Amino acid sequence: MSVRRADSLGGRAAVVGIGATEFSKDSGRSELKLAVEAVRAALDDAGLTPADVDGLVTFTMDTSPEITVAQAAGIGELSFFSRIHYGGGAACATVQQAAMAVASGVADVVVCYRAFNERSGRRFGSGVQQREPTAEGTALGWNLPFGLLTPASWVAMAAQRYLHAYGLTPDVFGHVAVTDRRHAARNPAAYFYGKPITLADHAASRWIVEPLRLLDCCQETDGGQAIVVTSAERARDLPQPPAVIVAAAQGAGRAQEQMTSFYRDDLTGLPEMGVVARQLWRSSGLSPSDIDVGILYDHFTPFVLMQLEEFGFCAPGEAAGFVAADALPLNTHGGQLGEAYLHGMNGIAEAVRQIRGSSVNQVSGAARTLVTAGTGVPTSGLILGTDD
Repeated sequence: MSVRRADSLGGRAAVVGIGATEFSKDSGRSELKLAVEAVRAALDDAGLTPADVDGLVTFTMDTSPEITVAQAAGIGELSFFSRIHYGGGAACATVQQAAMAVASGVADVVVCYRAFNERSGRRFGSGVQQREPTAEGTALGWNLPFGLLTPASWVAMAAQRYLHAYGLTPDVFGHVAVTDRRHAARNPAAYFYGKPITLADHAASRWIVEPLRLLDCCQETDGGQAIVVTSAERARDLPQPPAVIVAAAQGAGRAQEQMTSFYRDDLTGLPEMGVVARQLWRSSGLSPSDIDVGILYDHFTPFVLMQLEEFGFCAPGEAAGFVAADALPLNTHGGQLGEAYLHGMNGIAEAVRQIRGSSVNQVSGAARTLVTAGTGVPTSGLILGTDD
């Protein structure tokens, strides 16, 4: 896909299987075992076997490489294997890579996966503790000495500017948290199942880094999630209703850094997500009014608001009111705030369930679902749809 023209990927591949482990705070098993459990569950859901798989895609920052997962899951020869950088920004790009491999004939069945003990093992929320010198890491050297050590602190800079620019208070972020937790409360797979919150609960939660409160920050989770992708033609012969990949995109903005792009002209938006949005709309021929469900990456609530604005669902500074009005069904699984933090892969699974009609918070007639990946970093997005 070019940032200047539409691509021809849409409609050529589909998600045909989803599978996950339980989501917990202490899995009691290795990340490799979590990955294999999720992969096998996704293949079972798709009506396929390990012998059908000839491609695997995952993230960097992963302790279970493609070849090791293939061996442990009983997968044989591979013609395609790949991994995407930039943490949660990779989520939708794994499916894009799988779709490109399938559409080009490089592979027939590709499984995308993410598995980690992010709560009982390495906790991304703890920030930078030890890091080998890298060219991209140089940017952190301008921020770490001044106390900006964690993802929450990096996001807080942009969130504070957003509030100032539009004359808002931190309470506006609570609309995202309340919406996510309302959906999580009805989702038995969610960590916060049966535990909705109110705006008052959000306002009473402790500060993490002003203007972010505890309930503005996503969970830390142990678990695994896998997604199976094959051609649209083959998908029609498999057990589950296919979730067709209508469009897929990656995006990085000018002056892009990882979470610390503070030297841009404006801190009130997410230019990398703007790149993704323009590509998705251009290639799909769709617009915000065509989207039935939004599964937006919610590691921190302010960036959900900015994403809605980047995609054109509402004007800059108006996203909190848009969410409060329930103008778009949002994060119907509970999101990473309510269900689990799996670097966005569980959000893709929820988008598939909405297309299948099997979500616990099903939106009637859902035919087009927007999914986004991590924000503040080079990122990605998908539009999934019914096979019509």
